[in-house]
Amino acid sequence: MKKNQEEDEEDLNDTNYDEFNGYAGSLFSSGPYEKDDEEADAIYAALDKRMDERRKERRELREKEEIEKYRMERPKIQQQFSDLKRKLAEVSEEEWLSIPEVGDARNKRQRNPRHEKLTPVPDSFFSKHLQSGENHSSVDPLQGVSKYLGGLNTPYPGSMTPGLMTPGTGELDMRKIGQARNTLMDMRLSQVSDSVSGQTVVDPKGYLTDLNSMIPTYGGDISDIKKARLLLKSVRETNPHHPPAWIASARLEEVTGKLQVARNLIMKGTEMCPKSEDVWLEAARLQPGDTAKAVVAQAVRHMPQSVRVYIRAAELETDIRAKKRVLRKALENVSKSVRLWKAAVELEEPEDARIMLSRAVECCPTSVELWLALARLETYENARRVLNKARENIPTDRHIWITAAKLEEANGNTQMVEKIIDRAITSLRANGVEINRDQWIQDAEECDKAGSVATCQAVIRAVIGIGIEEEDRKHTWMEDADSCVAHGALECARAIYAHALQVFPSKKSVWLRAAYFEKNHGTRSSLEALLQRAVAHCPKAEVLWLMGAKSKWLAGDVPAARSILEKRHVWKS
Repeated sequence: MKKNQEEDEEDLNDTNYDEFNGYAGSLFSSGPYEKDDEEADAIYAALDKRMDERRKERRELREKEEIEKYRMERPKIQQQFSDLKRKLAEVSEEEWLSIPEVGDARNKRQRNPRHEKLTPVPDSFFSKHLQSGENHSSVDPLQGVSKYLGGLNTPYPGSMTPGLMTPGTGELDMRKIGQARNTLMDMRLSQVSDSVSGQTVVDPKGYLTDLNSMIPTYGGDISDIKKARLLLKSVRETNPHHPPAWIASARLEEVTGKLQVARNLIMKGTEMCPKSEDVWLEAARLQPGDTAKAVVAQAVRHMPQSVRVYIRAAELETDIRAKKRVLRKALENVSKSVRLWKAAVELEEPEDARIMLSRAVECCPTSVELWLALARLETYENARRVLNKARENIPTDRHIWITAAKLEEANGNTQMVEKIIDRAITSLRANGVEINRDQWIQDAEECDKAGSVATCQAVIRAVIGIGIEEEDRKHTWMEDADSCVAHGALECARAIYAHALQVFPSKKSVWLRAAYFEKNHGTRSSLEALLQRAVAHCPKAEVLWLMGAKSKWLAGDVPAARSILEKRHVWKS
C-alpha cells in the first residue's frame, strides 16, 4: 500500500523527464541528507566552478566573436551612414544652401482640409431692415430657412418652451452692441491721443515692446499665484506683526510684475513692524532712489542702533562725502560696530584712516582686523607698540603674533622671527588655546605667498611635529610637502624637507624626495649643495652620487663630474 502511494506521488511532468533515467529521478531522493552528502555536494560544486573558470576565457572570446560577427552582418543605422556623416565636413556653405527643400507629399485634400465655414452677418443686412421701418432688434436663427421648411414654424406640443423665440431680455440687441463698440473705441483713442492738438502720442515702433514689458515675468501657473496670495493674506491678517509675511507678500507681487502693489504692501509692513530691519531693508530695495533714501531715514529714526540700516544708507549715496557723512553719523550712535568702522576706514585717505583706526581700536579693543590694519599704517616702532597692545587685549589670537614676526622680518630683524613664533606657541598654550597644526601650516603658506620667507619657515619648524605619532612622522611630512608644492608654497615645502632631513639624516628616500624637489623647483647650486650633504649621510646610495655627477656634467663641468664618480669609486673600494 505504501509503495503504491509513493508511485502515485511521483511527478510525471514532462519537465521532469530524462532520456536516460526516464521518470525515476534520483534513487536516493527519499534518503536522509547527512553531512557526508553535504561535503560531497560542495566538492562537486567546486569542481564545476573550477571547470567553468577554465572554459571562461574561451567562452568569452567566442561570445565576443559572435557579437562582432552579428554587428558586421547587421550594423546599426548610424554605422551605415558614418562615412556619409564624415563627408558632410567637406560640404561648403554654397552647396549646403543649394540643397532643395523637401516638398509636401500630401494630396490636396490633406493639405487643404475643409472646415466648417461660418459667415458673419454683414452690417448691410441690419441697415436694410432699419431703413425698411421694421422694429425687430434681434435675429431669428430660423428666419433664413423658414420659407423652405414651413413645418418648423408650427409649434409642436412640448417641443418648444413658450417665450423662447419671443422678444425679451434673452435676445441679442445688435444696436446696443454696435454703440458699445463705438464707445469703447472712442475711449481707447482718447487715451492715446494728445488733448491739445489731437495727434497721437503712441510710438508705433515701440508699441509692441511696451506691451511685452507689461507681461509678468513669472512663468508659473496663475492658480498657484492666487493660492499663494490668498495664503499670505491670511498670514498677514492672522499675525500682522510677523515681518516674513510682509516680505514674502511683497516679493510675490514683485515676481508677478506688480511692483507698485509690492511697494504698497511693504510700506504697510513697515507700519505694522517698525522694529524689523528686514522689512525696512526690503522696502528700501523696492523703492526708487530718492524714495529709498527717505525710507532708510525713517528706518534710522525707528532703529537708531541698526548697523545694517546705516550700511544700506551709505550704499544708497553716490557721493563719497555723503557716504562718509552717513557712516560718521552712524559711528556716533553705534561706536562698537566693527563693520561700520571698517566701512568708514575704507573711504578715508591713509593718514585719516590711521587716526580713525586709533579711535576704532579704543572702541572695539577685541577686533583683530582693526589692530592689524592700524599696525600696517604705523611706522616700525609704533607698529610694535600697537601689536603689543593688541596681544594684551587679545591674548588668544595667533594672527597678531604672525604679523609681529612678519614686521620684524620686513625690517631686517630675522633673528627675532624664530623667537616670536616660539613665544607665540608658548603664550597661546598658556591661555588655553589648542594649536591646530593645519591652520598654522595654512598661515605659513600665506606668509610664503606674501614674501615672508623667514616667517613661514619659522612657523613650519614650530608646528610641523605637533600632534603626530612618531611612526607616522615621515609619511605625514612628505604629504605636507607635496601639499605645499601643490599650493605654490615652495619655501614651506623646502622648510619641511629640511626639518625631515634633520630628523631622518640616513633615510635615502627623504634625500631623494628633497633632491627631486630642488631639481624641479630650485636652482642648480641648491641641488648640488643638497646632494653633497646627501652623499655624506648616505654614501651607499649610488643614485645620489649619479645625480650629483649628472648635474655637474649638464652644467659643463666635466672634471667635477669625474671627481664625484672617482670619490664614489674610492669609497666603494
